[in-house]
Amino acid sequence: MGSIRRYMEFVKPYWKQIVATILIGILKFGIPLLLPLVMMYIIDDLILNDALSQADKLSTLYWIMGGMFFLFVVVRPPVEYYRQYFAQWIGNRVLFDIRDNLFHHIQKLSLRFYSNRKVGEIISRVIHDVEQTKNFVITGLMNIWLDLFTIVIAIIIMMNIHFWLTIVAISMFPLYGFSIKYFYAKLRSLTRERSQALAEVQGHLHERVQGMNIIRSFALEEHEQKSFAKRNNHFLDKAIDHTRWNAKTFSVVNTITDFAPLLVLIVSGYFVITESLEVGAMTAFVLYMERLYSPLRRLVNSSTTLTQSIASMDRVFEFIDEKYDIKDTNEAVGLDDVQGAVAFEHVSFSYEEQDKHVLTDINLDVKRGETIAFVGMSGGGKSTLISLIPRFYDVTEGRILVDGQDIRGLKVRTLRDKIGMVLQDNILFSDTIKTNIKMGNPDATDEEVTRAAKAANAHDFIQELTHGYDTQVGERGVKLSGGQKQRIAIARVFLKNPPILIFDEATSALDLESEHYIQEALATLAKDRTTFIVAHRLSTITTADRIVVIENGQITESGSHQELIEKEGSYHKLFHVQQLS
Repeated sequence: MGSIRRYMEFVKPYWKQIVATILIGILKFGIPLLLPLVMMYIIDDLILNDALSQADKLSTLYWIMGGMFFLFVVVRPPVEYYRQYFAQWIGNRVLFDIRDNLFHHIQKLSLRFYSNRKVGEIISRVIHDVEQTKNFVITGLMNIWLDLFTIVIAIIIMMNIHFWLTIVAISMFPLYGFSIKYFYAKLRSLTRERSQALAEVQGHLHERVQGMNIIRSFALEEHEQKSFAKRNNHFLDKAIDHTRWNAKTFSVVNTITDFAPLLVLIVSGYFVITESLEVGAMTAFVLYMERLYSPLRRLVNSSTTLTQSIASMDRVFEFIDEKYDIKDTNEAVGLDDVQGAVAFEHVSFSYEEQDKHVLTDINLDVKRGETIAFVGMSGGGKSTLISLIPRFYDVTEGRILVDGQDIRGLKVRTLRDKIGMVLQDNILFSDTIKTNIKMGNPDATDEEVTRAAKAANAHDFIQELTHGYDTQVGERGVKLSGGQKQRIAIARVFLKNPPILIFDEATSALDLESEHYIQEALATLAKDRTTFIVAHRLSTITTADRIVVIENGQITESGSHQELIEKEGSYHKLFHVQQLS
């Protein structure tokens, strides 16, 4: 029930609209409850009343039916419209608030979380599971109450018609309640298992769609078909388990709700034959049985729907409860005027507590405006080290200082606002070139965007495109070459204008011409800024103020290009191997 209590926090702002919708619903469900009473009156007090003349009977009939037509044709349609409209409006507003909250949550989760999760599974929780919870608002907070209202009013009216017949009518209620409790206890866990299986299918599918070029290039279609079928079959098994149990539930509960009217028909027939009940009253009573047990059957559907909604709530709040690895302390301060001095003091790091250190006892003092290049064999810890500066991860031991302040004591957003990053695989969003550049500063003018593009050597190729800066780049920038994507990524860093720069193998996957343009842009960008470069091609970092060699998570050498060449250590060996290549 904890999930329901938490979910109600999202529902609470709309309680007035919910109450209004329930009141409108009472009117909507209340009007049909008049019909059996009208039929009883017409049969017993008009048709079978020998004291009235034919003209009086017809006159009374016309008046009664005129009133009923007015209620059903004029009053009920707008009541039905507004009940449906407000119910859906409230449900959609609650879903909007939850998804807004989830997206805020997603943006605060650390990269450690995303490294252990499939994107498709996260999307499944935000889209599918949240959508399922909507039924809790519409069904649980509105329809169930309206059905209960209909049942209570029907029982009161039936009591007034015939007390003992009403006792017979509701005699199956305890058995109905027991069956609901028994069957729906297991249905909730089955629903959660089915949702998780569906999320796994969605996560697998998302990955494969993104990597379709790999599947095609390695001719893996048959292998991937089997792989997908395995997960799809797992979902099918869970869905069938859920369906089988659901079918048992409906079979038992509907048998109970079908048996009760048969009992009433026998007993009421007996009462009419023994002349202790009028024919019209019997007719009305049988009609009220439908008004009584139709809501009960709907409650079975509602129980299934609510079980699915609650299981989805559990998954949504399980996701919301994911802890933030990176969060501001209560004493955290904003980072405003940044000079750009960065210091690593005895920094060690491991991705998981039980894992061995990826970085061990890193000490490095970087002055304002200095350019530091990290080199070494793949897997040595270079990219990990620079990911600690913007606090994508927090250090396991030691500390990192910016202008003498421990970055864990700074507000994360203000720290990252002062850092610009150009990565080997920069993500472009499926939007226009202009929008992607403006990621560096959403409030920038078109003139500022153009100036940034020119500084990044991107303006010329953008102008040659059919729609210029309004060209759609496709998902992840698929319509652009690697060099073009890199230049747009550099343009947005120009627009951001940060005092600290990080280049993580920004040119390693490019052809020589693209590399020339980008090196030129990076040199302009790095001027008078503190710059960290992770380099694969050592020829691109010979002019760096300092080159730091990282091997097996430790700094083994540090100095200028010439100093390290003369030292004839690891850097000397790496450099000459590349030169020979």
